[in-house]
Amino acid sequence: MNQQQQAGDVRMIPIDQIEVINPRERNNRVFNEIVGNISAIGLKKPIKVTPRATADGVEKYLLVCGEGRLKAFRSLGETTIPAMVVNVSDEDAFIMSLAENIARRQCRPLELLAGIRQLQEQGYTSKVIAEKTGLTQSYIQGILMLLHRGEERLVIAVEKGRIPLNAALSIVGAGDDDTAIQAALQEAYESGKLRGKQLIDARRIIERRKTLGRSAAHNMSGKLTDVTTSSLVRTYQHEVERQKSMVRKAEFAQQRLMFVVGALRQMFADENFVNLLRAEGLATLPKYLAERVWSGGSVA
Repeated sequence: MNQQQQAGDVRMIPIDQIEVINPRERNNRVFNEIVGNISAIGLKKPIKVTPRATADGVEKYLLVCGEGRLKAFRSLGETTIPAMVVNVSDEDAFIMSLAENIARRQCRPLELLAGIRQLQEQGYTSKVIAEKTGLTQSYIQGILMLLHRGEERLVIAVEKGRIPLNAALSIVGAGDDDTAIQAALQEAYESGKLRGKQLIDARRIIERRKTLGRSAAHNMSGKLTDVTTSSLVRTYQHEVERQKSMVRKAEFAQQRLMFVVGALRQMFADENFVNLLRAEGLATLPKYLAERVWSGGSVA
């Protein structure tokens, strides 16, 4: 990041001159709390913006941090807002905004992960990302490793606190082999990494990962994933395999049924066996089997 960032001064800035460069969705309850607090006691901390000149000479500002406070002011009918003005580049403003959101940890898991990945894509190492966000370097390294493996389902579970990061890494390290995955779970349990509800959650996540894939239902921005040719091919291949599995199971069931029908025909061909069943009141079969064992559907 550019180190020539200048210390800012606080000014009253027209709200309609501020552009949000890194917008994010916000929980309504949290937003209402922000509005209520500002309405009751005012703005405790100014937002941060960086100025930009426009072709028509109108002064504009890019929002660096404070989107919730800005929206709250606008909803209260205010036209200006206290803002600390700093001079940074567009890239630095965007990075500062990402780091601010991640450091506060008030964003949704998907947004947090998207922010970490965006910081890395901007060229920052896991150590620098950790310094900027207040997260540990080992956590950043683990999350990035899971993201690179496409393990969105696991990484979201980690951020939500459903399973610990080291357990998720153990699961990934086991690959796709069911036996190895179960061994990893056993090791995690015995070492204390997974206990109680977390162990149950881990098993559920592994099952969904196996049946639904590593990617979550949403992409890292929290919006529905765009349909692409490759995603359609993967979906088609998954459905083909599912159908083949159903056919194999049906064929196996049919073979067993044919064996049962054949055995019953031989047994009911024995008059002594039939007389014994009659004596015990057992000389009937379910309609489905009876129609296949006897042409008339009942014992002679």
